[in-house]
Amino acid sequence: MTSAKADIPAALQRRRDYAGPALLAYGFRPFFLAAGLWAALAILVWVPVYTGHLTIHTGFSPLDWHVHEMLYGYVAASIAGFLLTAIPNWTGRLPVSGWPLGALALLWVAGRVAILASSTIGGIAAAAIDVSFLATLGAVAAREIIAGKNWRNLRVLIILGVLMTGNVVFHAEVLMKGAADVGIRVAVASVILLISLIGGRIVPSFTNNWLVRNNPGRLPVPFARFDMAALALSALALIAWIAVPGHVVTGALFVVAGLLQAVRLARWAGDRTLADRLVLVLHVAYTFVPLGFLLIGASALSSEVPPSAGIHAWTAGAVGLMTLAVMTRATLGHTGQALQATPMTQAIYALVFVSAFLRIVAAFTGSIALIETAGLAWVAAFACFVLLYGPLLARRKPAWAEARC
Repeated sequence: MTSAKADIPAALQRRRDYAGPALLAYGFRPFFLAAGLWAALAILVWVPVYTGHLTIHTGFSPLDWHVHEMLYGYVAASIAGFLLTAIPNWTGRLPVSGWPLGALALLWVAGRVAILASSTIGGIAAAAIDVSFLATLGAVAAREIIAGKNWRNLRVLIILGVLMTGNVVFHAEVLMKGAADVGIRVAVASVILLISLIGGRIVPSFTNNWLVRNNPGRLPVPFARFDMAALALSALALIAWIAVPGHVVTGALFVVAGLLQAVRLARWAGDRTLADRLVLVLHVAYTFVPLGFLLIGASALSSEVPPSAGIHAWTAGAVGLMTLAVMTRATLGHTGQALQATPMTQAIYALVFVSAFLRIVAAFTGSIALIETAGLAWVAAFACFVLLYGPLLARRKPAWAEARC
């Protein structure tokens, strides 16, 4: 990240004067706020549903609703905010803003309403509304990347396409079989691969920048063939998991992929970033990626390890903490704030870490109390995010400040 006006990307230098609502000035604003709100609300509803104290009437089973809304609701909003903010910097083109951005955000909201009302409007109508968000986001992202001739980032669109395909499969399974299965694994796999790909760029990059300025010495190892091998094997393992999740070969692939991912993380010099929590949290978040691989691999090789332990290491840990780390950092940088984690921001990170840890332990123990505590910690984290960062997301700032990323 940079704080100098001279470092404004070309897209911001050429930007038209924008006089509309501040919330629609840049992609990160509506979608990060929506992600934070929905992450808190969806789990606040899910915990009493899980314990039998509340009933929701949708065309989905309670578990499928929970899984879908975390993956295709919360995570989809986080991805949208990231992509719509990163792509202008990748391509040098103007960012999507104003009512086109507002329409895309409303389409995401319509998906959440459609899923909740799916028992009334019908599963096919709900699916059409819900899937249209990722399809539209993909079309917008593809247009910008292709127009900007930013060919190397087309692979991000491939993963986004896989995520959208998973959503289609999810809906099809619910409609035809009454419960989702493959669609869940496709979604989780695509998100973890996206974190491996994007995280493999931003974690060592931000670490390198901070170390050069503040702690000269050992730096992250640049992207090399080892990283390519780790990504390739991780992708292969994830494909095997989608197809045959409990097979011994899948388990072996996951264990090897987990070890490679762990070595990859160790090469990024995270142990030298303890003084900067904004950088350190990225390494902590990524730690859940190899942990998830190892736990799911172990579950395929031994009945002593429940599959949900690894899945929650990924979803609550890697996804939850990485998305929060990116949303807080991007919001601070793009709104002209100091790039430092205040005690409240550190508390947000800690709450999500505790939530992920407790949910992994609960997978082994079956403790309802731990699941409830994990859920409450998650809700508290995202409620604090909305309270602390919501005003920044809705407040207008100079164009040069929004160029900081």
